[in-house]
Amino acid sequence: MGGDYAPNDIVKGAVLAAEKGDVDIALVGPTDIVEAELAKYDTSGLPIRCVRADEFIREDENPALAVRRKPNASIAVATKMVKDGEADGLIGAGPTGAIVSAAIQYLGMIEGIERPVIGGAIFDPAPNTVVFDCGVNIDCKPYHLLTFAIIGSIYCKKLLNVANPTVGLLNIGAEETKGNQLTRETYRLLQRSGLNFIGNVEGGEIMSGRANVIVCDAFVGNVVFKFVESLGLFEDLAGRDEKHDLGGGLIWGINGIVRKIHGASRAPHVAVKINHVKLAVEADLIGAIKSELATFIKEVKL
Repeated sequence: MGGDYAPNDIVKGAVLAAEKGDVDIALVGPTDIVEAELAKYDTSGLPIRCVRADEFIREDENPALAVRRKPNASIAVATKMVKDGEADGLIGAGPTGAIVSAAIQYLGMIEGIERPVIGGAIFDPAPNTVVFDCGVNIDCKPYHLLTFAIIGSIYCKKLLNVANPTVGLLNIGAEETKGNQLTRETYRLLQRSGLNFIGNVEGGEIMSGRANVIVCDAFVGNVVFKFVESLGLFEDLAGRDEKHDLGGGLIWGINGIVRKIHGASRAPHVAVKINHVKLAVEADLIGAIKSELATFIKEVKL
C-alpha cells in the first residue's frame, strides 16, 4: 500500500515479477483493495497471494508511533511474515521511517550494529563507490559511522568484488582537524579500526573513485543523494545491473532482508526490485554480514 502509485503499480509490478517465475509473492494490504487491483490481470497459475492487513501507514503519520499503534498495518504484517519465516524478504515503497521502525521492532538488529543504514552505489560515473548513510540516521555518534564503514566495506567485498575497499570520511577539508566534533572523533576511530581508511574525502572527490566507501550521516548523505539524482547521475541505489542493485536499497544492519524502494517506483521498477530481493536472499547477505562483522570485532577488538 506504500508509494506514490500504490496499489496500482505495486500490484502490476508484482504480476510482472511473478510472470518471470521462480519467486512467490504475497501482496499485503486491505484484501478488497488489493484483490480488486489484482483482478485486472490474468494471474491464473501465477504464485501470487493476498495477505490481509486492514490498515496502512500514511506519509503524514509519525512512523515509529504508527507502527506501534497499528500492529495490523500492511508494513507490520509483512515484516512479521519475515520474522515468522513465512517470507524470505520484504520490499516496500512506503515511508522510510515506517519500514525501518517495523524492521527494528519485529526483526531486530544484527549483533554489533546499533543503527540501521541505507546506502549503496549511487553514482553512474563511479560504480565502485558506495555511500553510507543515505537516508536513516541524521544524528549519529562516531561508533555509528564506524559500523557504516564496516557495512560499506562488506558491501564492496561481497557485491562489487573489491578485495580491500578504501574508506573515506566525507568532510569539508582533507586535514584531520577539519569538520565538526562528529567527524573529528570518527576520524580517530577509523584510523585505528583496521579498515583501509584513507582519511577525509571532500565533496569534489566523491566521484573520483579514490574511496570505495564514503561515510557520513544521513543529513549529509541524503543531500548528496538528492543532488546526484537531480543531475541525472543517479544510479538508483545501486545501479542498473543486478550486481550493483542487489544491495542498494536494502536496510543494512537489520536481522532480515528488508528493501526500501523509491516512492515514485512504477511497475517495471517494482518487478526488478522484487528480483533483487530474491537475489539478496539467495546470496545470504545477512549471514555474510554476521560472519564478517564477528570476525572484524574479534580481530580489531573495538
